[in-house]
Amino acid sequence: GVTFRVERGELVVARILHGGMIDQQGLLHVGDVIKEVNGKEVGNDPKVLQEMLKNATGSVVLKILPSYQEPHPPRQVFVKSHFDYDPASDNLIPCKEAGLKFTAGDLLQIVNQDDPNWWQACHVEGGSAGLIPSQLLEEKRKAFVKRDLEVPPASGALCGSISGRKKKRMMYLTTKNAEFDRHELLIYEEVARMPPFRRKTLVLIGAQGVGRRSLKNKLIMSDQARYGTTIPYTSRKPKESEKNGQVYCFVSRGEMEADIKAGRYLEHGEYEGNLYGTKIDSIHEVVESGKMCILDVNPQAVKVLRTAEFVPYVVFIEAPDYETLRAMNKAALESGVATKQLTEADLKRTVDESCRIQRGYGHYFDLSLVNDNLEWTFQQLQEAMERLRAEPQWVPVSWVY
Repeated sequence: GVTFRVERGELVVARILHGGMIDQQGLLHVGDVIKEVNGKEVGNDPKVLQEMLKNATGSVVLKILPSYQEPHPPRQVFVKSHFDYDPASDNLIPCKEAGLKFTAGDLLQIVNQDDPNWWQACHVEGGSAGLIPSQLLEEKRKAFVKRDLEVPPASGALCGSISGRKKKRMMYLTTKNAEFDRHELLIYEEVARMPPFRRKTLVLIGAQGVGRRSLKNKLIMSDQARYGTTIPYTSRKPKESEKNGQVYCFVSRGEMEADIKAGRYLEHGEYEGNLYGTKIDSIHEVVESGKMCILDVNPQAVKVLRTAEFVPYVVFIEAPDYETLRAMNKAALESGVATKQLTEADLKRTVDESCRIQRGYGHYFDLSLVNDNLEWTFQQLQEAMERLRAEPQWVPVSWVY
């Protein structure tokens, strides 16, 4: 038997008693709307329907609106891997031959996630599917492996116009960003393929002395209608020749401290008793003027910037090897571009810091460029900017949904 209810002026199947003919053949489902019996409209009175069914002879033809929807195709899941995986050296995989090898940064399509430990996936560019460890399995495995210590904040690029003598200063992130400092288990990041769109910010990351500021300035000068940058804030008093808002925005120490406490600074630091910092609102001002805001920031700031609010394109400017770096410094001195000869310790520090940044923050990079020739690196950076305008982009799914 079948019971009905009236819903929004229509007769709806409320319950189907198990064991009956209708139940066995799956002809009706709970929630179906009965429209006609043998060509006659039913209306919304269950008694009329029962009478029509009782008086019907021979076969009964019901016209119904089915309650079920056509099943949606399963949502396609794409991830960017943040670790290298080789099934040949995995002792946990049930069948090494069935595994899918990949490296950090590869884009994978997840085909099946039914098994809690082993997903089926294939490379986005094609190829057959294979087994990969699930997020859960890899989390368990990595929980027992001690990660590298968080890369300490490098001296940032905020105080670029201060004289070139050796400076000791600590860069800090604003207190509200302390939650980002916990160790992350980097495994898979869900991504989505987007048509070309305008990134709000271009973030240049790299060790001190690799040429980030030179690249930033060259890019801005190449197209001032398209690129801009922030003006740092400082609590120091302006010199006679300095105008507010040109090289620095000058504010009182009290005002700056209050804004730092309120989380209005992306990063800030202190040098010779004066505060310097990059205000978050100043990034928005550049973006709202229609320009892409170029930032050369402390690596830790990328954790804060990598959101839908800033949609950054993150480029790592990698230090070349020690000998190349020394030759570049020598050439820069001879041509008058540089005035300071780097010591062996300076060169080693730059190379080591570059390696540490890559190890600690490599999962955030959209592009890595080894700066062993400024003109060539600049050309590659420009080409990457053009590709952003013309080609689809893979971005964190949280930016889209």
